Amino acid sequence: MRHSSHFVEELTTRAPAEEPVGRRVPLSAVIPDPNQPRTSMGNLSELVGSVRDKGVLEPILVRPIPEGADLEETKASLMIISGERRYRAAMEAGLDQIPVIEMRVSEEEALEIALIENLQRKDLTPFEEAEGYKALADRFAYTHDQISKAVGKSRTVVTESFALLAIPPRVREAALALGILTKSILLEVLKADSEEEMIHILEQVSLKGLSRDDLRKQTRSNKTKSGVARKRPFVYSYKPADKRFSLSLKFRQASVSRGELIETLEGILQELRERAD
Repeated sequence: MRHSSHFVEELTTRAPAEEPVGRRVPLSAVIPDPNQPRTSMGNLSELVGSVRDKGVLEPILVRPIPEGADLEETKASLMIISGERRYRAAMEAGLDQIPVIEMRVSEEEALEIALIENLQRKDLTPFEEAEGYKALADRFAYTHDQISKAVGKSRTVVTESFALLAIPPRVREAALALGILTKSILLEVLKADSEEEMIHILEQVSLKGLSRDDLRKQTRSNKTKSGVARKRPFVYSYKPADKRFSLSLKFRQASVSRGELIETLEGILQELRERAD
């Protein structure tokens, strides 16, 4: 697989030792999962060219079609967990067979794997990434730390993605239409006081090519002119009764919920434990 330590590899160890890890099967034996989390396959032309030239180099993940699955009549026996783009590219390239890794997992586990595999793609928009993280948190109770380990990104990146969920739908649409998909810029846009102001900032970014630093300077300048004081970053301080030590945590944002604070402290403890090991 692509990664040395991969969520999928852990699940494949559930298969009996005598079963092969992967094999080639006819394309007709495979069917896409109608409930998979990815709704758009994107442009396949480049992938089709690669598959036509070199074949499918990475096996797709499949599972036996569940009994009682509400599907139209099919001769297929396997359902895709992850790899539908490779499957469709193989069909377009005229291949007869495709390499697969068959996994014996439940529907919930299949969805969990599909979500994580989908989040490891490089062509996701920041909003798709944020929604994927939210799905893992809501459906499978993943913490920010668990998500970061599953998708191979820093915990800060994950937490910043969650912040983007606060951007209103109309502002998201404007960002997508203008092609403004840099997370750092979107986080600056989020600091505006209204949807109208957010959209105005996006239009200025598109028109003038403003960077994140440009937006920060502009925001500071506007607040100075209007006499509005800049919000101070949130600081959590703790000192035990015996006064043996004091603890101070400074956050970038002006307000932090109790849950975010607890999760941050737990993340620090986990990192300390790992370093000790």
